[in-house]
Amino acid sequence: MPQVASEAVQSLLSRAASLPARESWGRLRRAGGLTQSQVAAAIGVHRVQVARWESGKAEPRPPHRQDYALLLQGLAARHPAAAGNQPEEGADVS
Repeated sequence: MPQVASEAVQSLLSRAASLPARESWGRLRRAGGLTQSQVAAAIGVHRVQVARWESGKAEPRPPHRQDYALLLQGLAARHPAAAGNQPEEGADVS
């Protein structure tokens, strides 16, 4: 029985995809040179849905949440300044 519970917990953890701060979603997409249409096509939703996510009018839900989180995490790793993890190039950090 513990094995079943463990699988259930793993399933819940995989569904609770970690998204970066919402205000970075559009910045990350643009930093990656992607359009809302490209993101939507890759995830399997309409472009308007991506726009709603970025504007805060909607929240991505499974299974699209996991894909969107994976995309944003990858973009954040490639473009940390867009994610807010470090200052933009040329920014005054003093």
